[in-house]
Amino acid sequence: MMKADLHVHSRFCDGKNTPEEMVLSAIEKGMDCIGFTGHSYTPFETEYCMSPEGTVRYRAELDRLREKYAGQIRILTGIEEDYYSGDDPLDYDYMIGSVHYLKCGDHYMPVDGGRELLIQGIRDYFHGDALAMAEKFYETAADVVRKTGCDVIGHFDLVTIFNEEEPYLDTGDPRYRAAWMKAADTLLQTGRPFEVNLGAIARGYRKNPYPSCEIREYLSARGGKLFLTGDSHRADTLMYRFEDYRSLETVDVETVIRGFARNRH
Repeated sequence: MMKADLHVHSRFCDGKNTPEEMVLSAIEKGMDCIGFTGHSYTPFETEYCMSPEGTVRYRAELDRLREKYAGQIRILTGIEEDYYSGDDPLDYDYMIGSVHYLKCGDHYMPVDGGRELLIQGIRDYFHGDALAMAEKFYETAADVVRKTGCDVIGHFDLVTIFNEEEPYLDTGDPRYRAAWMKAADTLLQTGRPFEVNLGAIARGYRKNPYPSCEIREYLSARGGKLFLTGDSHRADTLMYRFEDYRSLETVDVETVIRGFARNRH
């Protein structure tokens, strides 16, 4: 089985290590492949993402590392494309399509910028109705493949990132279930794989991966392709706890990577 982590961030965006440090850690861990997915440029929020100039440097650095470590590890140049970005998908080996913001009038409300910020956004833009916020999120998520042309659907229920210890969302409510089911049905038709993201566990936000168990079972029962990613922001969290969650995969990562080449043409 190929050992790979295809959701990896570095200092070019909000990661803690340089790409080379990430590559060296991957080699030390015996990985066959590392896929970098720097956050795409969002002009309304630049603190966490790559700038246009930084994106050019990012691509050049990965080209350098690919040549330097040829024969030791495969390096893929990907990007985590936010719904409200506009990078050319043909410029990358692959794209993860993600929804990190909800457009509320002229404002972009962050979904994963912190629990208090999310609660404030629910209060300010959804009159305190967290279910209305979730409905807006899944309506946007349902369109992520069409909008971004992505190869992978990123953290499908990111809206629950801070929901485990002090819930702000009733995930058993019929409105919530209807919202994610409608989005899931739309995305399943694209044939794109869904990541099972362990990054929030590594960062201490959650004790369980997302998508949730209920969503994973729904996707799997309908032929959904699920594979593990670390959403790694540090060198020591590459392939974080993959061995504990390998049974959740319905497609192997090598098959996922082969699919990238088909999508690029």
